[in-house]
Amino acid sequence: MRKLTLKDLSLKNKRVLLRVDFNVPLSKEGKITDDSRIVASLPSIQYILQHGAASLILMSHLGRPKAKREPEFSLAPCARRLSELLHKPVSLAPDSVGPEVEKMASHLRPGEVLLLENVRFHLGEETPEKEPDYVSRLAKLGDVYVNDAFGTAHREHASTAAIAKFFPGKAAAGFLMEKEMAQLAPLLKNPERPFYALIGGAKISSKAGVIKNLLDRVDGIFLGGGMAFTFLKSQGISIGASLVEEAEIETARKILEKGEKKIHLPSDFVIADAFKDDANRKIVSTKQGIPSGWIGMDIGPETIRDWKKELKAAKTVFWNGPLGVFEMPRFAEGTRAIAKELAEAAAKTLIGGGDSVAAIQGMGLEDRFSHLSTGGGAALEFLEFGRLPGIDALSDK
Repeated sequence: MRKLTLKDLSLKNKRVLLRVDFNVPLSKEGKITDDSRIVASLPSIQYILQHGAASLILMSHLGRPKAKREPEFSLAPCARRLSELLHKPVSLAPDSVGPEVEKMASHLRPGEVLLLENVRFHLGEETPEKEPDYVSRLAKLGDVYVNDAFGTAHREHASTAAIAKFFPGKAAAGFLMEKEMAQLAPLLKNPERPFYALIGGAKISSKAGVIKNLLDRVDGIFLGGGMAFTFLKSQGISIGASLVEEAEIETARKILEKGEKKIHLPSDFVIADAFKDDANRKIVSTKQGIPSGWIGMDIGPETIRDWKKELKAAKTVFWNGPLGVFEMPRFAEGTRAIAKELAEAAAKTLIGGGDSVAAIQGMGLEDRFSHLSTGGGAALEFLEFGRLPGIDALSDK
């Protein structure tokens, strides 16, 4: 990556503005259920604190508030958790900009940390042109800017991209951003082969671009999850009441046409008569199709066996998206079996964020993979386009 990185910056006596990704899942009671994104930000935070910065100001979004203050999207739980992890107080600002925020920032002493309130409480975060002074008000809080929020690097927002222009020669990638790019970039250049991709999840519409791009780069691509049924319907195969994106049937047909020698679709499915864990279930082959009223819920045992056999030869594997309704234990076997296979593989295994990471963490296998990305959408967009707005905006070395 030929962009400035954190170690390239002079931090001594500088006010450091650090964009992190604290978009963590919360329970109904407002408790953090997975703090891995906060933990992932610690190396950059600790480095800045240890290298003489005058102050450290963090900014992040959480959830999808509608450009206004919504208490359930406050970053207060993140400030508390970060304070526990750092063993020091972390102050939470009442807003991300404004006189009170500027006053709190100006009173920070070396070693102290201030977390700004959710940047998405402002219209100017997601649509900078609609609140043009928002990004300049954010920028005035720092002397240097560091982006360590890979999970939002595909968004051209105020705090992830537009802000960098206020820091010419002083906008750098944090350690997490640097690590993500170091892991993903080789997939676009010269991955060790055979290189296979596993793409699951519900929708083709969000992954068609990356599937098309990967077809030119991989030795094989395995398509599972809910999106498989749109592909099957495009081939005239009965899918019963399974998930389908009618508007993407032609896209699916063209993808299969382009990649017929590389694409592996499931040869059998576990199906159910209702979308619930205790539904009646049975196994059907893809050739016989899914009967009317039944729903495809998971890849079947024959598919698991065949895919595991193929994947044994892999030297590099990229996986994004579960292969079935893994949240329901009786329909999680496909995702779990492939996860176990890859955990034991000698191949370089990269997991592209989101539900795939959640499934692996739920099995306690996270230490058995080469890389678990903190950004599903960002990882997919990087593999599709080879670049991301949040990284393009940073200063060149």
